[in-house]
Amino acid sequence: MKIRKLAAIDIGSNAMRLLINYVYEEEGKAPIFNKTSIVRMPIRLGQDVFIDGEISEKNTERICDAMLSYALMMKVYDIEVYKAYATSATREAKNGKDVVKKVLKKSGINIEIIDGKTEAELLFNTELGDFIKDEKTYLYVDVGGGSTELTLLKEGKVYSSKSFEVGTVRLLEGKVDPTTFVEMKHWIDENIGKEPIELIGSGGNINHIYKYSGVKLGLPLSSLYVKRQYQILQTMTAEERMQNYNMKPDRADVVVYALEIYNNVLKWSHAKKIHVPKIGLSDGIIRKVYQDLEVRS
Repeated sequence: MKIRKLAAIDIGSNAMRLLINYVYEEEGKAPIFNKTSIVRMPIRLGQDVFIDGEISEKNTERICDAMLSYALMMKVYDIEVYKAYATSATREAKNGKDVVKKVLKKSGINIEIIDGKTEAELLFNTELGDFIKDEKTYLYVDVGGGSTELTLLKEGKVYSSKSFEVGTVRLLEGKVDPTTFVEMKHWIDENIGKEPIELIGSGGNINHIYKYSGVKLGLPLSSLYVKRQYQILQTMTAEERMQNYNMKPDRADVVVYALEIYNNVLKWSHAKKIHVPKIGLSDGIIRKVYQDLEVRS
């Protein structure tokens, strides 16, 4: 058996993550992807970018330090290949490309800034197919700190996809154009109408809600449960959410905004349930790294 040691770095608007993944290869068998380690850094780039339009000097230093630590971790794990992708906040920052250059100089890590379309494609490069049945129609909802990606799946294929500039950090900072939700509703009405549909949710916030829901692993959350959790969490302070739901500080202050987005999408799409497969961008990046290796070999 051959073991490939791969890594993915996802630099989002609310946090950044390093995923170390081992892939077990055996002749005549499908490769097995094993999540070996994941390290999350709560560096909220969106707070800078959505207010001031650029990444602050302080957070630039923090990113450089974080990437240096990631580089050292990858060295210890003897990583064969990695990819690092930055999303909404970095691509909107006026100094995004300059920050990328500084990171490369300090850590040796090369960051690629990707658009919403590429982000959606990476998410569908995961084991998402295990959750999709060809006879059903799904709306994939990926809520990030700076943007929300909606993708309609029919017959197991991507039918339509669109990125909207509404995310948890952007809502927290009051930097969402009021017309964005109107546009989102219009897109849902136009692409789904009254067609029966189920949602698939992606993102740290919905994963956390699912974890503490008590729902058996693999079963979906009901739209009523998501609505009720939204109502409950709205009545709490961030500190109370941290204590009662064991949330990290940088999740406790944005989780209600994530649930606001999910509730709106559930309501507008008339969906009654939402699947939470706990698949994120870093999983898609790992698959991309592995596929590129296969092509080269």
